[in-house]
Amino acid sequence: MAELDGEDQMQFVILGLLMLTPMSLYDLHKQFAAGPSLFYSASFGSIQRALRQLVAQGLVTVADAAGSARGRKVHEVTAAGVEAWRAWMHEPLGGANAETAMLAKVFLLGLMPAGAERVGALAVLRRSAEAGLAGLREVARGLDEAPVPPEYADVFRYQRATLDYGLRSHELALTWLAELD
Repeated sequence: MAELDGEDQMQFVILGLLMLTPMSLYDLHKQFAAGPSLFYSASFGSIQRALRQLVAQGLVTVADAAGSARGRKVHEVTAAGVEAWRAWMHEPLGGANAETAMLAKVFLLGLMPAGAERVGALAVLRRSAEAGLAGLREVARGLDEAPVPPEYADVFRYQRATLDYGLRSHELALTWLAELD
């Protein structure tokens, strides 16, 4: 699977939000401010670009809002959009945007039917966090076994502290995900 960048991930957050109800660009921006902004920032321009791409892909439709004198456009997720979103919810995490993707998926998890589908999506998140933690532990083992020249001791200390943060972050994510079962 190709790693998704922030804008690609935003498209899936938008699809999830549109699964709640059809919305205008303004409505979507308000929704981002009320929830996903805790882990993901989105400007009007970035939401607008994502909406255009989703419409072009046939994942969202756009129509004039009934009774709108100012040309308000309302976006609605299509059946293909729902299926694309569901597929994304079951994709493993990875890369630089893994934490943001995990938070986005948990934020939207309640849109999945309770039962096997939701449990499966959570299992994918856990396996991804476990794999990330295993990779970081391997890096830590390699670093801890390598001799550090005295003149680089301070540099190593802070680099190792950064790695410790990653280890702790993954451990916390696994504990948090276990609590969601």
